[in-house]
Amino acid sequence: MGNFAKVRPVGRRRDGRPIYPIKGGAPTLIEQRDEIVRLLQDPSFEGDVEELLQRADEVAGQIEQAQQRDARLRHLQGLVPPGDPQPVPGQRQQPGMQPDEGGIPDPVSAAEAFVRSKALEHFRSSGKQGKFAVQWDGRAAPAGTVTTGTQPQQPTRVPGIIPQNPDFPLLVANLLDRQTSDGTTLEYMRDTSGPVTGAGTWNKAAVVAEGADKPMSGPFSFDLITTTLKTVAHWVPITRQTADDNAQLMGYINGRLTYGLEFKLDREILTGNGTTQMQGILTTPGIGTYQPGVGSTDAKLITVRKAKTQGELALYPPTAVVMNPLDWQDIELDEDANGQFRVIANVTDPGAPTRLWGLTVVTTVAMAAGTALLGGFRTGATLWERQGITILMTDSHADYFTANTLVILAERRANVAVHTPAAFVRITFAPAT
Repeated sequence: MGNFAKVRPVGRRRDGRPIYPIKGGAPTLIEQRDEIVRLLQDPSFEGDVEELLQRADEVAGQIEQAQQRDARLRHLQGLVPPGDPQPVPGQRQQPGMQPDEGGIPDPVSAAEAFVRSKALEHFRSSGKQGKFAVQWDGRAAPAGTVTTGTQPQQPTRVPGIIPQNPDFPLLVANLLDRQTSDGTTLEYMRDTSGPVTGAGTWNKAAVVAEGADKPMSGPFSFDLITTTLKTVAHWVPITRQTADDNAQLMGYINGRLTYGLEFKLDREILTGNGTTQMQGILTTPGIGTYQPGVGSTDAKLITVRKAKTQGELALYPPTAVVMNPLDWQDIELDEDANGQFRVIANVTDPGAPTRLWGLTVVTTVAMAAGTALLGGFRTGATLWERQGITILMTDSHADYFTANTLVILAERRANVAVHTPAAFVRITFAPAT
C-alpha cells in the first residue's frame, strides 16, 4: 500500500462510507463541485460534515485558481510584441479573419471572402486605382443550425388599445355657466323686452328738471320657458368573463362611452332642436345674426370683428367665438398684399390659448363650415345637469342573464337654458370668391 498515493474520497454515501473516484478517470472540478453541492443540499447526509466543508473550500480554491490562470492566459494571448504583426493563436483577430464555428479557416460570409481575397491583396500591393471583382459562391448552413423555424416565433403585441377616432377637444360646454338641477323639469324666465338702445324700448331713463314728472320705463316682457332635462345615453354588451378577466378592455370601453356622451353634449349645446333634443343656442329664437352684405368681399377675419361689434351694441360683450376648423384655417392663413399673415399665430406652441379680436376661439367639427357662433356664453346661457356621467352595469336585459352577458350603460341628464338670446350672434361668412 505504501507504493500507492493516498486517494482522497470525493464524498460519502448516506451510510457514511467514503466515495472514491472511478479508477482510471479522476473526477473533474465540475463533477467534484456538483457532488459536493448535492451532498450539502442533502438533509439526510450522515457523513463527516467538517471534512465535507473542508473539501468544498479546497474545490472552490481550485476553481478560483483555474479561473485566474485562464484570465492570465487570455490576457497574455491578446498582447502583441513590437514588430510582430501576426496574431498569436487565440488572439482576437480583425473582422473577416475569424474561422467559423467549426474552426474552419475558410470565409463564412461574403464580407470575409472579400477581406481574404487574393484580388484585394493584389489590388493593395499594386497601388492602382479602379475596381476589381471577388466571386462568392456562398456556403449552406451546417446541419443543426438554429433558425427561426426551430422555435415558433411569438407575435409581438403592442400594449393597450389604439382608438380609431382619437379624442377631439371638447370645449363648447366649458364656455357656459354650469349648474346642478334638483328635478327633471327645468323652468326659467327669458327676458324678451329687447335691447336698451334705440327709440321705443323699455328703457326711458332721462334727465329730469326740478319739479317735473319722472318718465316710466317699460313695459318689461318675459317668457316662461318650461322644458325637461334630456337623457343622453348609450350602451354596449360584454360577456361576464371579459368583464372579470380583462380590466384593460373594461377601462377602454368605459372611456369610450364617457367620451361619446361629451362628444354629443357639445353638439346638443350648439344645434339641439329644443324638443326631442336639448335646446341648442343656434336654434333658439331671438339670437342675433350677422352676414356680410350682398357682394361683400369681407374676409372672415373682418366678418368676425363686425359681428363682435353687433354683440357689443346689444350690450352683451362677447367672450368667445365657436367655428369650424376650416374657417379658422382661413383666418389664420389670411395674408395681406405683401404676403404677411394678418393673424399672428403661435406656430411653435400649438397648445397656447387661441384668441381673435380679444375673443377665445373654439374650433370644433360640431359647427358647420361657413358659420360661427359669437357671444357672451356665460351671460347668455346655463348648462343645467341633474347628474354627471353615470356608468352602470347589469345582466337584467333580455336573456343576457342566461347568456352570461352584461350591459355597460353610460348616461347623463342635462339641458341648456338659453335665457338671454341677445347675448349671441350667429355669423354666416360670405362665400369664397
